[in-house]
Amino acid sequence: VQLQASGGGLVQAGGSLRLSCAASQRAFDNVMGWFRQAPGKEREFVAAISRSGRNTAYADSVEDRFTISRDDAKNTVCLQIYSLKPEDTAVYYCAAKTIYGSAWYSPLDYGYWGQGTLVTVSS
Repeated sequence: VQLQASGGGLVQAGGSLRLSCAASQRAFDNVMGWFRQAPGKEREFVAAISRSGRNTAYADSVEDRFTISRDDAKNTVCLQIYSLKPEDTAVYYCAAKTIYGSAWYSPLDYGYWGQGTLVTVSS
């Protein structure tokens, strides 16, 4: 099972980034989520998308600026980020949810994780 996140980088506040996560089929056949972890903080939920792609969920802090999507042909989940803020600085992780029937926001319910990609937003 593999997840490979990419697309992070250094960007000025107000800019945009598109993060991608390439997943093996076993991981991709699940709800897919993005989490982030800032220095000295716990890992937090950012967004998730259902297996069909018809349902999405976002953290309140990012709902108007982040868009999650999935491409079944490429086994890829993307996170489009607009209007970046310095507080968005974190390592962003993609993950596959392996505990079924629970809420999407707990990292404990995700059994497969990518290595993370660093997003740094300068003010």
